[in-house]
Amino acid sequence: MNSTDRRDSIERIEDFRLLTGRGRYTGDLSPAGLTHAVFVRAAQPSGTILAIDTAAARAAAGVIAVFTAADLDADGIAELAGDIAAPRDDGGMPVDTPKPLLCRDRIRCQGEPVAMIVAESAIAAEAAAELVTVDIADAPFVVDAGDALAAGAPLVWETAADNVAFVKRMGEADAVDAALRAASHVTRLDFNVTRVIAAAMEPRVSLGDCDDEGRLILHTSTQSPFAVRDRLANEVFRVDPSRVRVVAGDVGGSFGMKGGLFREDALVVWAARRVGRPVRWVSHRGEAFLSDDHGRDARGTAELALNARGEFLALRVRFQADIGCYFSRRSLGLLNNIGGIAGVYRTPLIAAEIVGIFTNTAPTAPYRGFGRPEATYVIERLADLAAHELEIDPFELRRRNLVPKTAMPFQTGLVFKYDCGDFAAVMARATDLADLEGFGDRQRESQARGRLRGLGIANPIEVAGGPLRQPRKDHAWVGVTPDGNVEIRPGAMSVGQGHETGLALMTARSLGVAPDRVTFRQGDTDLLPGGRGSGGSSALVVGGSALFNALGALVERGRAIAAEAFEVTPADVAFADGKFTVAGTDLSLPLAAAAERAGGELSAPGEFLPPAVTYPNGCHVCEVEIDPDTGLVEVVRYAAVEDVGVVLNRALVEGQMHGGIAQGIGQALGEAIVYERDSGQLVSGSFMDYRMPIAADIPALILDTLEVPTRANPLGVKGVGEAGTVGALAATMNAICNALAPLGVRHLDMPASPERVWRAIRDASA
Repeated sequence: MNSTDRRDSIERIEDFRLLTGRGRYTGDLSPAGLTHAVFVRAAQPSGTILAIDTAAARAAAGVIAVFTAADLDADGIAELAGDIAAPRDDGGMPVDTPKPLLCRDRIRCQGEPVAMIVAESAIAAEAAAELVTVDIADAPFVVDAGDALAAGAPLVWETAADNVAFVKRMGEADAVDAALRAASHVTRLDFNVTRVIAAAMEPRVSLGDCDDEGRLILHTSTQSPFAVRDRLANEVFRVDPSRVRVVAGDVGGSFGMKGGLFREDALVVWAARRVGRPVRWVSHRGEAFLSDDHGRDARGTAELALNARGEFLALRVRFQADIGCYFSRRSLGLLNNIGGIAGVYRTPLIAAEIVGIFTNTAPTAPYRGFGRPEATYVIERLADLAAHELEIDPFELRRRNLVPKTAMPFQTGLVFKYDCGDFAAVMARATDLADLEGFGDRQRESQARGRLRGLGIANPIEVAGGPLRQPRKDHAWVGVTPDGNVEIRPGAMSVGQGHETGLALMTARSLGVAPDRVTFRQGDTDLLPGGRGSGGSSALVVGGSALFNALGALVERGRAIAAEAFEVTPADVAFADGKFTVAGTDLSLPLAAAAERAGGELSAPGEFLPPAVTYPNGCHVCEVEIDPDTGLVEVVRYAAVEDVGVVLNRALVEGQMHGGIAQGIGQALGEAIVYERDSGQLVSGSFMDYRMPIAADIPALILDTLEVPTRANPLGVKGVGEAGTVGALAATMNAICNALAPLGVRHLDMPASPERVWRAIRDASA
C-alpha cells in the first residue's frame, strides 16, 4: 500500500470538522453555571495524612467549595474497588487494593488527590489549591520492581505479606525444563520494557452535571462510555444505571488509557450534585504525567531452546510486571496477551510466569497493544540473538520456524489457537518491500560515511476482538427517515481511528445511499442498551459486525414492508441500490418510501457476539543508522505488511499502521517514565524530559496488506489498531542491536537514547 493507493477509500468524513476547529470535545462544553475543579495532589510517593487545612482555601475569592475525603464519607460515596480477583499461583494471599476517590489517610504514590477545589473560574480554583496545607508523615517507599521484591522492602500495602500483586503460571513447565536441558543450543535474554505514558493530544477532561430530575450526567473524554457508566452507577453511587448518563463527544486520542473510570470522573459528578451546578476538570499536561494511568513496564528473563538446524524446541519466559500501587482488571495486559510470546512460530513447548508487582508509582493499564508488544519483543529479540549465536541469517531462521498455512487452524504451545494466516506470504512480501537484497550496498554506503547501519525484523501477532476466552458482544442501531437520511449508532467508539468514515461508508454501500446522507452518532449511553466502546482492535471486528447485522435486519424489515405493498411474499423481494424490487416486474419501492410506510422511520437494532477472537499478524522490517560518536539513532527505512483480514478502507488501515508504528518507534528511541529511586519523584514529568517522537523521527513508510479473511465475523476482518505498535517496537530495537553487533554489543534494551547507545558503544570498546 503506497500513498497513491486509495482504492475503496474516501476522504475521512470527520477530518474537516476536526481540523478546522469545529470538533466538539468535552473541554469545549460550557453549560450555564459552569464551575471549575482543581485537585490538590500529594507530592510524596508514600506517607500518612496527618491533617489537611482547607480554611484559607475556603475563604479565597471565587471558591464555591473545598472537599476532602470526609465529605465523601458523609455522603456514603464508595471507593473504587478492585474489580477482579488476583491470581496467586504461588499460593500467596491476594490483597484487596481499594482506591479512594480522595485519599483520607494513606498516600501510595506521588500525585494522588487529597482535596478538591470547586470555584467560579479555573484561575480561582488553582489559586485556592495553593492555600491548602497537607501535613503528611513520610513513609518508606519503593519505585523499582526489582527493589520491591527484595527482602525487607517497604510494603506498598501494609496489610500484605509482600509486594506481589499476582502470580500466574502457564504452560508445560516440566517439559520445557527438560527440553532446555537437552537442547544443543539455548539462547538466553534478560530484557526490560520501559514504562511509558499515552500522552494523548487531548488530555483527560470530565464535566459532571445533574438534570432537573436528579439524573447524574458525565461528559468525559473516554473510549468506553458504557463501562464508565456502569461503574459509576453500580460501584460509586449505587444507583440503577438508568439514573446515570455518560456522554463522550470527540476524543483527541485515547490508546487504551482512557478506557476506564478515573477518580476525577466520579468526583466531578458527585461535586456537581453537591453544589447544584456543572463542575468541569481539565487536566493539564504536567498533571497528566502524574494522574494518568501509565503503560508497559515489564522486565524478565527468557530462554529459547533450539536444535542444530535452528528449529525452536522450547521457550520459557518469566515476566515481572510493575503494576504500580493499585490492582484492577486493567493491570492484566500481559496475562491476557501472554500467548503472543509464541509468535508465528511452531515452538511446541512453552512455559510462562507473570508476576505482578506493587510499587509506589502510578498504576499501569492498557496502552496501545496492552501486553502484545512486550510479548513480541521477547520472542523477536530471542530469534535475532539465536540467529547470531548459530550464525544463521535471522530471516532464514524465522522462515524455518514459521507455522505453515497448511497447518491452520494451529494450536500454539501457549494459549493461542490461530484460525487462519499465511505467515510465509506476509514475510516474503515484507522482505520484497524492504529491498532486503540491497541492504548490503546501503550498509557499505553508511560505513563509508562513518555510520553504523542495522536491519531489524519482527513478525508480530496479536489477539483482537476478545477477551480471549469470553469475547464480549457489541450493539448497534440504524434508522432511515422518509427523506432518505440514515442514522447509525454504533456501540463502538471512534477516538481518532476514523470509524465515523469507515462505518458510514459501510452503511452507504450496504443501503445504496450516498455517504453524505449517513449521520454517525456515538458515545452517548442513552442511544443504545450497551456498547463495547473502543479497545483491543474490536471496533470493526465486533462493533462493525453488530452494525452489519443491524443493516441486515433493517433490509429484512423493509423487505416485509415492500412485500405487503407489492402483494407478494418477502422472498420475492430483492434489495439493491437503495430500493426494493420484484424480478420480472417494474415494481419498485425506494428505501425512503419504505421508511414512510413504516410510520416515519424504518429502523433496526443489531448485536454481535464473536464466536472466537481474531489474530492479526504482520512482518515489519526496519533499518537504522547510528552515529557512533554521538549515539544518535535515525530510522532511515521502514517497511511493513499486515494481514488484518478483509480491508474495507485502505486509507484508514494505512493511518492506523502509521500511528502505531510511530508509537513503537517512539518507545524504542526514547520514551520512558522514570521515577528516581532515592526520592520516589517522577523525573520525566514533562516533554522536556519525556522524549516524544516527532515527525522527523519517522521515515516515509512502505506499507501493504495481505488479506487472509477470518470466519470469526461476517466481515472477515481481524483488526488493525494494535498492529503497528506491536511490530515496530521489536523491529526497531532489533535494527539498533543489529547495527551495534559488529562492535560487540550483544543486546541493548530500550530506550535507545543517544546517551545509552553511546555508552553501549564505549563500554563495548573498553
